[in-house]
Amino acid sequence: MNNTERKVTVMPATLDRFTAMPINGAKKRRVAAYARVSTDEEEQLNSYEAQVNYYTQYIGSREDWEFAGIYSDEGITGTSTKRRDGFKKMIQDALDGNIDLIITKSISRFARNTVDSLTTVLALKEKGVELFFEKENIFTLDSKGELLITIMSSLAQEESRSISENVTWGMRKRFADGKVSMPYKVFLGYRKGANGQPEIVPEEAELVVYIYDLFLEGKSPSFIARQLTAEGIMTLSGKARWTPRRIENVLTNEKYKGDVLLQKRFTVDFLTKKTKVNEGEVPQYYVEGSHPAIIPPEKFDAVQVEMQRRKANPHRFYTPHCFSGYIYCEDCGGMYGSKTWHSTDRYKKVVWQCNAKYRHEKLCQTPLVHTEEMQAAFVQAINRVVGSKAEIIDLCERALNRQEELDGMTKQIGKLQAELNVVSELMQRPAADQEEYIARCVEIRQQLNEATAQKTQMTAKRSKIMTYLQTLRRADLITEFDETLWYGTVDQVWVSAKGSIRFVFKDGQEVEIK
Repeated sequence: MNNTERKVTVMPATLDRFTAMPINGAKKRRVAAYARVSTDEEEQLNSYEAQVNYYTQYIGSREDWEFAGIYSDEGITGTSTKRRDGFKKMIQDALDGNIDLIITKSISRFARNTVDSLTTVLALKEKGVELFFEKENIFTLDSKGELLITIMSSLAQEESRSISENVTWGMRKRFADGKVSMPYKVFLGYRKGANGQPEIVPEEAELVVYIYDLFLEGKSPSFIARQLTAEGIMTLSGKARWTPRRIENVLTNEKYKGDVLLQKRFTVDFLTKKTKVNEGEVPQYYVEGSHPAIIPPEKFDAVQVEMQRRKANPHRFYTPHCFSGYIYCEDCGGMYGSKTWHSTDRYKKVVWQCNAKYRHEKLCQTPLVHTEEMQAAFVQAINRVVGSKAEIIDLCERALNRQEELDGMTKQIGKLQAELNVVSELMQRPAADQEEYIARCVEIRQQLNEATAQKTQMTAKRSKIMTYLQTLRRADLITEFDETLWYGTVDQVWVSAKGSIRFVFKDGQEVEIK
C-alpha cells in the first residue's frame, strides 16, 4: 500500500469563461444603458429624460466602467422588438463586441414578451455580454439569472396583457357611451374645436362636397383623382397626387354625414399588435348625430347605393368615354359598347353597337350608332327637357316634399333597433330560453337590414332627383354636346330596332328621339 500523501495544487482561472478577458485585468467594462417609455405623453417623456440623466451619471460615477452610450426608445411598446430601433441598435452593438454590460431599469422596460426577452438574453450570453436589471437585482451571467428572468419575463408579459385588456375595456366603454375621437391630421374636412369636439374646416368641406358632386355626376374615383391632381389641389398630407383609393375613402366614410361607426377594426394579439377588420367578432357602435355633417345623409346614402351599382357594372364607370355603360339594346337588353373603325388612319371613327349582337341564335336588330348621332340626339332630348324645366322642377320639388314614406321607414328602423338592443341585452344573461333569444335576434337583424336597404334606396332616389334638379336649374338650351350635362341628367339610353333613341333621365322622365 502506497502511503505517499497526495498533494493537490489549485491553479485559479485567469480568464473569464464568458468574455475570455483576464480576470484581474485592468481593462474597464464598457457599460451601456437602455431607457424606454411606452407613450408619447408629456409625463412619460419626462420619465424618459429622467432615465437618461440617471444612467449617464450612474455609469460615469464608476471608475471601473467605461461609458458606452445610452440607447433609448420613446413612445414605443415593449411587447415587441420590431419597431424599437434604439433597442435593436444596442443589441447589434453588443453582439459586435462594443458593449460588455447593459443596464436597464427592469425586465418590463427591456421587454414584455417572454420569447423576445429570453432570446435576446441568450444571444448576448453567448457573446459574453451581461445584462443587469436594477429593480429585480438580476445579473444574467449569474447561475440563477436565467431562471429568474424566465419567471419575471412571464410576469411582465401577463402584466402587459392585463394592461391591454384594461385599455380595450376602457375604449369600448367610451364607444358604448358614444364618445368619439377623430384622426384629425389625416381626416379631411374637420379639426378639433375649442371644446374638444369636431368642427368643420370650411375650405376642406368645400373640397369634400366637390368630390361627392363629381361622383354623383357620373365621374369615377380615378377620374376625380386625376381631376384634383390636375387642378393642383394638395392632399391633406401635402402630396400633389391624389389616388382613387383616397377618393373612395372620402366617399364611403360615414363621418361626413355626421355619424360615426366605432370599432371597425380590432386588435387580435396584444403582443404583435395585429389588427383585422371587424366582421362581427367584437361589438360595433354606431353613433348618429355625433358631430356636424358636411354631406346631407340622403346624399351620402345615394353615393353608397351608386357605389354598389357601379361595382355590379364596373365597365360603365371605369372607362374613359361618357357613353360607356349608359346605352342599352331594346332587343335583348344587352349593353352597347364602343367599336373603333379605321383606328390607324385619318378616317378613324367610334361607333356603338350591342355587345351581345352575335351571342344569340337570332341577331339583335338594333343598329349601330355613331358617336355624333348620339351626341346630336342628346342635344335634342335635353333641349326638350329644358324647354319644360319650370314644370319639371315644380313636379320634382313636390315629390321631394313628400316625406311620409321615408319618415315611416325611419320610425320602423328605430323600433327594430330598440328591440334588437333589448334582445342583445337579454342574450348576455344566463337563461333557459337562449335559443329563442338568438332566433329572435337573427330575425330582427334580417328585418332591420331589409328596412335599412329600403330606406337607403328611398334616400338615394331623392338624392338622384336633387342632383338632377341642381343640374337642370342651371341648364339652358344648347347647340352642341355637353358632357357635364350628360352626366348630371341621363340615367339610361335605349336604342330600338327601328333606330329610335329613348333617353331616361334621372327623375324618371323619358324622351324619344326618332
